[in-house]
Amino acid sequence: MTPAVPYTADLTQGNPAKEVDLNFQLPDPEDEKISEPEFKRQIEVAWQVCDRFDLQTDIWRGRILRTVRDRERKGGDGRGTGFLNWLKDQEITKSQAYSLIELADSADALLQEGLLEPQDVNQFSKRAFVETAQSAPEVQQMVSDAARKGDHITRREVRQISDEWTAMTSELLPEEVREKAANNTIPTRYLAPLVREMEKLPELHQQTLKTEITINPDVDTLKQVTSEARYLAKYLGAANQVQSIGSGGVELETALEEALRVGCLSATADMVTQAAQLEQTAAKLYTTWKRLNKLAERVYVDSGESTPNLRSLLNALAPLTSEIVEIQLGDSDSPLSRTIRWRLLDDGGPDESDF
Repeated sequence: MTPAVPYTADLTQGNPAKEVDLNFQLPDPEDEKISEPEFKRQIEVAWQVCDRFDLQTDIWRGRILRTVRDRERKGGDGRGTGFLNWLKDQEITKSQAYSLIELADSADALLQEGLLEPQDVNQFSKRAFVETAQSAPEVQQMVSDAARKGDHITRREVRQISDEWTAMTSELLPEEVREKAANNTIPTRYLAPLVREMEKLPELHQQTLKTEITINPDVDTLKQVTSEARYLAKYLGAANQVQSIGSGGVELETALEEALRVGCLSATADMVTQAAQLEQTAAKLYTTWKRLNKLAERVYVDSGESTPNLRSLLNALAPLTSEIVEIQLGDSDSPLSRTIRWRLLDDGGPDESDF
C-alpha cells in the first residue's frame, strides 16, 4: 500500500485542539447594534471554521480506520472480526467506518495526484470535498484550481462546475444546445439532470429524445424531455422486474410507444412500478407467512396447559397464521376502520426451507 501523504493543513498540525480555538465568540442574537449583514458574516465565519475542522477530523478518522482495517487484513482471522470488534468498541457502525475510509482515500488521492496542496483543503466545506472526490477528473481539476486561488468551495460551487462541464462535453446533447449553454442562452442547471436521465436509457431512446431537443432547443423542451427520460427509465427498469409482463407476451416497446402517443407515459410508468412492488411484496408476504406458521407450530408443540398465556398469544395470532389472513386497518373505534382479508394458496411445490 502506498503511504499516505502527510497531512499538514492548519487544523491538523500537532494537536488540533491547541491549534484551533473552537470556543470563538458568537454574536449576541439580541444585540440590535449588530447589523443583519454583520451578524450573518460572523455566523458564516464560525460555521466555516467548524465545517473545515469537521472535514479534516473525518479525514484523519478515515486514515485511522484504514490503518486498523489493513492491520487486521494482514494478521487477522481473514473475516475482519478484529476490525469489527474494534468498531464496536468505538461505537462506530461498519457503514460509517467505510464512509470515512472512502473520504480518507479521496483526500490522499487528490493530494498524491497534485490536484490539491494540503492547505487547499481549508477552502472546502465537508460536503463540497466529498462531492469533489466523487466528480469526474476534469471537474476535480477545475474545483482544485478554484481552491488554489483562495475561493471558498461549497457543494453548490462543485455542482455548478460539474453541471457546466456536463453541458459543454456530453455527446447526448445536440450541438445547438451546447452552443446555447456556452453563451448562457440556456442555463446549465437544466442540462445536467437531462444528461443523467438519458444515460440510463438504451441508445434508441437516447436518439429519439436528442432529436426532439434538436427540433426545439429551448428550456421548456428540456424540462419536458427530462421528465420523459425519467419516466422512460422508470418504465424500462420496472418492466423487467414484473414476472406477469414476461409471462404475458407483452410487447413492451409497442406499449411504450402507445403510452407516449396518448400522453399517459407518467401513469404507465407508475403503474408498472407499482406492479413490480406488488409482486415483490406478495413474495415477501408469502415467505413471512410460512415462517410465522412454522414458528407458531413449534411454540404450540413446546407449550401446554401450564402455559395459558403463551396459548393466549397463539390464539391472538391465529388470524395471521390461517389460510385466510385477516387484519384490521385503523382504530377499531374509528368510522374509517375496516377489516381486510386475503387467502394465501400455493401450488403445493417445495417451500423455502427445501432450498
